[in-house]
Amino acid sequence: MKETLKKLVKKEWRIPYSHKVMRIIHAFSLTERIIFFLFVTIFIGSGIVLLYQVSKSFMVEVPDYGGTLTEGVIGSPRFVNPILATSDIDRDLTSLIYSGLLKVEDDGTIIPDLAKSYSISNDLLTYTFVLRDNLYFHDGTKVSTDDVIFTVEKAQDSSLKSPRKTNWDGVKVEKIDDKTIRFTLRQPYAPFIQNLTLGILPKHIWNKATTEEFPFSQFNIKPTGTGPYKINFIGYSSSGLPNQYNLISNDRYSLGRPYITNVVIKSYQNEKDIIDGYKSGGIESLHSISPKELPNLKVQSDEVFLFPLPRIFGVFFNQNVAPIFVNKEVRLALNIAADKQEIVDKVLGGFGQTIDQPIPPKTTPTLAVGEPTESVGFATTTANIVKAKSLLISKGWKLNSNGIFEKKDKKKTVTLAFSISTGDNPELKRSAELLQKQWQLLGAEVDVKIFEVSDLNQNVIRTRKYDALLFGEIIGRDLDLYPFWHSSQRIDPGLNIALYANIKADKLLENIRKTGDPDEAKAYFDKFNKEIENDVPAVFTYSPYFIYIVPKKVRNISTGTLTTPSERFTNIYKWYIETNNVWKIFVKN
Repeated sequence: MKETLKKLVKKEWRIPYSHKVMRIIHAFSLTERIIFFLFVTIFIGSGIVLLYQVSKSFMVEVPDYGGTLTEGVIGSPRFVNPILATSDIDRDLTSLIYSGLLKVEDDGTIIPDLAKSYSISNDLLTYTFVLRDNLYFHDGTKVSTDDVIFTVEKAQDSSLKSPRKTNWDGVKVEKIDDKTIRFTLRQPYAPFIQNLTLGILPKHIWNKATTEEFPFSQFNIKPTGTGPYKINFIGYSSSGLPNQYNLISNDRYSLGRPYITNVVIKSYQNEKDIIDGYKSGGIESLHSISPKELPNLKVQSDEVFLFPLPRIFGVFFNQNVAPIFVNKEVRLALNIAADKQEIVDKVLGGFGQTIDQPIPPKTTPTLAVGEPTESVGFATTTANIVKAKSLLISKGWKLNSNGIFEKKDKKKTVTLAFSISTGDNPELKRSAELLQKQWQLLGAEVDVKIFEVSDLNQNVIRTRKYDALLFGEIIGRDLDLYPFWHSSQRIDPGLNIALYANIKADKLLENIRKTGDPDEAKAYFDKFNKEIENDVPAVFTYSPYFIYIVPKKVRNISTGTLTTPSERFTNIYKWYIETNNVWKIFVKN
């Protein structure tokens, strides 16, 4: 064999008739040679181009690994911990570094994350989970059900005051084996499944921290999780506070290695600083800025993503403090006269949706940057005012010499006068002022009371000392309206700020919590909305959009409904910057 190969190597190979071709070429004149080689070059080039085009027709562009996304967030990290995180920046970093048994997709569906599979008993009381194989924390330690139990028990620890505690009250956690775990509820609660998205803490790191030490542990700043990204570097300010997190993709992430290799999160103290950082090129992505700032950033439409938020804003009537609202025609007239589109246009710059019910809309917006919104218009507003006045007049109300509606009965004269209490947030203040103007046109005497947020919460809302309250409610992805509208929640710490009481509505809210059937839940929601529409306990005004600016280089971002800003990272492992071209037959379906 070796001898044969040597002979083949030493053998002189010749192209057939090559010597004849060379003699012909040598016989050419200089001009003929130039023309000949020009045509040969064109022939070879055309062949290469043809082969490239044929190859290209069989190729597709696919995501590839690589690239960096640098994003700015307002605030300083303090609790990058799934059971303690409260600020936007804490939740952002937590969502990138930690993962739970389940995760929520962009469309709201829930899929397994650390869990390989799970089952729910027919009575909605027992939830059993099986972990995936080969799950590891960022430090290489294997994940087990002990870590899950440890995390839940910490969330349940009242001394830690976790904002997730109420989600786990009364839940029994039972270890079946190292990969199987069971949760048992005292009573059916369909939205419980959402709680299983809670990020899992590594027990081997946290079990030495006492309850007193837990909030002050360095691991709140230097976290270790199982999420799509892990810490590569932390930068600190001159005062010693972390102001930059450089994250790298986690090769062992349960749902696959993220395509974007590096994510940098920079912290800023206020909106002005983060906008300056964007303009100077220090960051290329940011969120939650005031709509009025968008034109100054000079961003393109395809760099702005708008997400519907499950939040509703409205004016909630307190009939216990302001008897004027006992009159249904008053509540109804105020609702008719409220120009909600004007509020969306002037306060939100068009980046929101008007609403007429306590459930936020799920419509994904398509408004382009700088695109004017379609206002209701003065004619429509005037028509609504006329309609609202006619309603009051039909119920015995009359305008006095000051243009304010009054109604006389046997004992006294009632004047259509009340105050709106709200926070010192610019959007709330401006909304209150517009409503005041609109309702004054109706014939109401309206006073606006502005409170600092903590004062509003502690001394106004908790004590229920307001005529009408302009406020917002974060409904959540599970649309559990029980805390906001059930009669049992009228007293603090309940969130029923309209002090609404309706036996039919109570029963419907209880049924929604107990059913796992989406169609049945929808039927209950529809009936509940009819009760609210009939009783008019509030004037619902708008639901805002979440504004997220991302460079065009980042692709495959989808715009589902967000509960919190951090949920924009729900599918970040599918985002990509770099691409590659491969033949279709090699693409995985």
